[in-house]
Parts: sequence; structure tokens; C-alpha cells
Amino acid sequence: MKPAHAEQPLNAPMPARVLVVDDEPRLLTSLCSLLRSQEYSVTEAADGHGACQLIDSQTFDLAMLDLRMPGIDGFDVMRHIASRQPDCGVVVVSGESSFDAVSRALRRGALDYIRKPFDPDELLATVESVLEKRALLRAHEHIRGRLEKSEALHRYIVNSSPDIVFMLDGDGHFCFVNSKVECMLGYHPQELRGRHFRHIIDDRDVARGTYALNAPNISADNPRTLEVRLKTRGSRRANRYFEITAFPIDPETWPQAGADEHGKHREARYYGTARDVTERKEAEAFINFQAYHDLLTRLPNRALFKDRLELAITHARRENQKLAVMFLDLDRFKVINDTLGHAMGDRLLQAVTHRLERCLRKGDTLSRFGGDEFTLLLPSIHSHEDARMIAKKLIKALRNPFQLGDHEVFVGVSIGISIFPEAGENMDHLIQNADIAMYHVKARGKDGYRFYSASMSIDSANRLILERDLRLALEREELRVFYQPQVCAATNQVVGLEALVRWQHPVRGLLYPRDFLPLAEETRLITQVSEWVMNQAFQDVGHWIRSGQQDLRLAVNLSPIQVEHPKFVETLMKQLRASHFPPRNLEIEITENLIMNDLEQISQKLRELADFGIRIAIDDFGTGYSSLNYIHRLPIHTLKVDQSFVKAIRSGEEGACIVNAIIAMAHGLRLEIIAEGVETTEQLTYLKRLGCHQIQGFIHGAAQPAEAIENCLGHLPAKAAML
Repeated sequence: MKPAHAEQPLNAPMPARVLVVDDEPRLLTSLCSLLRSQEYSVTEAADGHGACQLIDSQTFDLAMLDLRMPGIDGFDVMRHIASRQPDCGVVVVSGESSFDAVSRALRRGALDYIRKPFDPDELLATVESVLEKRALLRAHEHIRGRLEKSEALHRYIVNSSPDIVFMLDGDGHFCFVNSKVECMLGYHPQELRGRHFRHIIDDRDVARGTYALNAPNISADNPRTLEVRLKTRGSRRANRYFEITAFPIDPETWPQAGADEHGKHREARYYGTARDVTERKEAEAFINFQAYHDLLTRLPNRALFKDRLELAITHARRENQKLAVMFLDLDRFKVINDTLGHAMGDRLLQAVTHRLERCLRKGDTLSRFGGDEFTLLLPSIHSHEDARMIAKKLIKALRNPFQLGDHEVFVGVSIGISIFPEAGENMDHLIQNADIAMYHVKARGKDGYRFYSASMSIDSANRLILERDLRLALEREELRVFYQPQVCAATNQVVGLEALVRWQHPVRGLLYPRDFLPLAEETRLITQVSEWVMNQAFQDVGHWIRSGQQDLRLAVNLSPIQVEHPKFVETLMKQLRASHFPPRNLEIEITENLIMNDLEQISQKLRELADFGIRIAIDDFGTGYSSLNYIHRLPIHTLKVDQSFVKAIRSGEEGACIVNAIIAMAHGLRLEIIAEGVETTEQLTYLKRLGCHQIQGFIHGAAQPAEAIENCLGHLPAKAAML
């Protein structure tokens, strides 16, 4: 047998705790024994005062009270129980049977009323029934509490979610949306309930959102995921990108309905989340922009340009239309970049881009191809004239100076144009041929445009071979310096020699400057060629000067690339010192266009040279700007009349009038004047009559190598060599 005090199993329910209160000891003992026989935990109280003390110190599930007790009666005990232990049930066991007493007890919260004397079975049945009801009530309260906590937890989780959580009815109206929508988009959740989801979707994405919701294959296992832009409340906040994931809801598993602001019930049919992916989309857009744009100018880069050109060619071929590709190369950009630094060069590229963009039509694509090179796509043109008009606008747009800090600089642009389909039927050919046409512009003086023609490709092939040979010529010393005399018109004495370069090609024979100098300019070999020519001329003419021809002047043509270089003056002076050539015997020849391209910088360099005693001559005068302003401001000593005007010296021709004006102007400014290309006695006589100081041309002999010039000078008296 188990001992009387044996413990109950851990999972056994605790016996109900019953307080029995009665002032009749016999009845109290009888009732307590009956209840204990049913294994209730019974506590007895002989009066109301003792009952109240027990209620203050212990917890009970049920109190069985007698109403009529001295001092504190049963009604007072019921009141005390209600204030201290409201969960404790009360059953009245009393001899008072009046309606008023029963009614009063029930109003005070008694669950049942048993009259004395009681039937034991009836009493036990009542106790059991009341305890079961109390247990059910407590269980219900416990479950309700747990549900409230669970609901609060889920509400907290949903509202604390980093995403917008929503539910829609079958038509797409909001049944529920969490509070995250307010901080992300500015809408109050209650404001959206009952409204259609299109209310917050960007108009451009409404169709996609509607289609996704109605897709036939959407299911719980195959939710619909899409990215859309959602509107933010108010115009000051930009729309944001969201990744929407939506699941259909089975009505059998979600029978609840939500009511909108009009009280209409809407059954939820879709559950979903909206995650803000704006930062990711912006990062993707930036990465994509970097991949297809030049970050300095914000223009499309080479890859994007080729993509658009490929599409434009496909469209033009299908519609039987023309399109144009332009290749643009800035003139003098490298000099400005080297002189002012890369930061200023970058600012110049941005300023150039801004001007070029203002010349374009809607649908044109301007790209930065690399360095100072740009490409331009003109789709759907009607004729060459359309491209010609745009090219002229681009050239004109860059004519005005650019202000870079304290510096005013000038750039031009050389433009090559290829037209589809004549100049190429695919992307590579169009770009390549536009590039070839651009180099022909460079070779003819820059700052212009040319359309590609088939003959240019032949020249291009020859140029590749010629470029290779020219590089070898510099290594093998195949270049030669020839000298053409400059003769005093009054005395017929040789006063100067112009150094002219020739190339003794091993296969092609003797090549003249027109055959290879444009290529040298294009390939940047002109600097090496010019330096070699000057070094050789300094040696030859310096030897003649030291041999007795102290006043003999050497005239050399300088390339724009040389003069524009920031260290031009320093480099030239080093050459003079290295060869011991006297600066006063040197005259450099530059063109008007070179001066006007950057008047401020060139003026400074010319003044520095003049301070060293070097003379300055303007070559081909009359073919460029011919501005009296710059002639007056610069340290210029000599004007050389271009041979095209000299050839036109015939009675009544315009060229003669120009020669008259140039010589008269030179006399007025006290400048020396040299006429180039004089070939006939008629020209010589005319020039002498006008007072031209010096003559240069075939009438006094062609350019000759140093040996021939030395032989002539050797038979003449010093300081007055006669040809």
C-alpha cells in the first residue's frame, strides 16, 4: 500500500481548493468531510471574520458560504472575495430560503444556491459543475490572453518588418497593409484600405502589375515576383523601386474578411510583401551607366555608340534610308592639355561637349570615342546636305574661345564624314572611313570637314607604308636639307637662305615636302623631322657664317605642333646653343592661322624669341586672317607674300591688287617684304617697281643641297654673295 503522504505524479492535476464557511460546527464538519472524501483540498472557517483572513492569505477555487453568521455575514464575505479573489467561485449553502436572500446572493456573484439541509449527491454534483465551469472560464481567459499576446506579437512582427506587408482582395483592393507603408511611401495604412493597388503604382508600371496579379500560373508554390516603381506621397519625394512578391490565398484556409472605410467586407485573396530595392536599382543604374558612358563628359562611350550605330544601320537598311557617321578630332587640344594641365584639359572637354550637344537633333548620338576624339551618329538623313549642315554648325560652335580660369584658349575641330551605304555597309567600315576622312582634313590644315571617298582608302593604304618608311628614314638619315636663296631686289645679293626638307627615298627617289609632311603632321613625326632639319641647317649655315658670311640669314618653317608645345622656346634656344648658331641670323616662319588660334600664348613666345634677337616672319601672308591688329601688336619683322598672289601678277588681275596692298602695308609698318614663287621677268619687274625688298623663286634658282650652295658662296665676296 502507498503511504498516506505519498506525492502525486508530476503531471497529475492539483485538487481544487475549497473554502467552507459556516458558524454551525456540526454542519461545517459534515460538509468538509463530504468534500474531502472527493479529494478536494478543503479549508474551514467558523465565521466570516476567519473566512476573510483566509481569503487574504490563501488562494481558493471555490468558497461555500453560509449567509447568516454573526459579525461578518456571508454577503460581506462575498464582497471581500469579489475584491480580493475575483476568480474564486461562490456557492451559497444556507438555511435562508427567502426569494430576497436568494436573489441578493445571486446578484452578488454566487454561482449557485443550495438550501439546508442539503442532499450530499446534489451538493457534490453542484460543486463539480461549478468547478468545471470555473475551469472552463479560466481556460478561456488563458487562451484569450495567449491569443491577444500572439496577435500583439504578430502585429509587432508585421509592423516591424523591413518590408511593406499587404493583402488584396480578388479585384486588387487593399484589405490590409502594415504601418511600414507610412515611413516608406508616406501613406497611412487606414488611408489605403479599400483602395485599388494601382493608386500607389507608378503609371508606367500599372499594366505590368495588373498582368502579374492575373497571371494564370501564379500559385502558393509559384508566387509572382516583379519590380515596379511605387509612388510616394507628395511631389518632393521621388518614386522608389520595390520588389513585389505576391501569393494567392486559399479561401478555405483564410476565411476572414476585412472591411473598408465604407463598411464593405472584402475577402483577402492575395498576400504579399514589397521590399525597397531603390538603392540596388540605383547602384545597378550607376554600374550600367559606367559601362556605357564616359564619366567625364557623361556622353555615351564607344561601346554604347557602336550598339546604337548597329541598330541604326539595321533600321536604315530596312527603311531604305541613309545615315551619317562623323569622326571628330579636336585641333590643338594636346597643346592646351600639356600647357595648362590635365584638370584644365578635362574642363575643356566638358565645355566642348556642352557646345557640341547644342548643335544636335533629337535622336542623334554624340559619343566620346577616346581622348579628344568624338563620334557622332546622324540617323535618318535625307542627303549629304543634312550632314554638311550639322558639320558646319559643329565647326562654328567651337570657333569662339573657351575661358578656362584666367586663360582664354581656342580649339578647332576636324571632321570626317561617312554616309551609309555609299561609304560602308557595316559599323566598322563606317567608323573607319569617317576616321580616314578626318585625317585628310588634318592633312589639309585642320578645322574643316570632308566626306569619305573611295580614293581615300587607296591613299590610306599608301600612308601606312609611307609612315613605316618615314620612321625608318629618320633612323637611316635619309632626309636632306635643300636651301633656296632669298635675294635682295635692289642689289641681287643673296641675303638669306630658306631651309627646305627633302626625302631621298630608297625606292621612290627624291620626295618633296608635299609628299610626306602632311603624313608627318598626322602621325606627330613632324617634331622629329623639324628638329632634324634645324640641327642640320644650323650646322651648314653656321659654318658659312663663321667662314665669312656674317650677315647670312637662315629662314626655317616651323610646324604648329612645335610652336604650340609649352617648351618650344626652351627647346629652340637649347638647339641654338648646342650648335653655336647666332640667334640674330635666324628667322622663323609661321602662318597667320597659327597665331590667331591662340594669340595670347603665341604672342608671349614670339616676344621671348625676339628678345633673343631672332627674327619673325609671317609665311603665306594674305591667305589667312591678315589682321592689322596682330601685326601691330607682335614683334614681326618680315611678311612673305604667298606665291598664289605673285602668280596672278598680270595686268588687271585681282592678285596684283592684293600684292600692291600687302607691299604698301609693309612699307607703312616698316616691315621687310619677301615675294615667294617669283618665276618670270614680268613678275620681278612689277615687284621691284612696287618696292618689294626681297625675291625668292625659280627666277633666281630652285632649292639646292648644301654642297651646291657652298660652291656658289665660296666664289663670292663675304657679306655680299651673288648668285
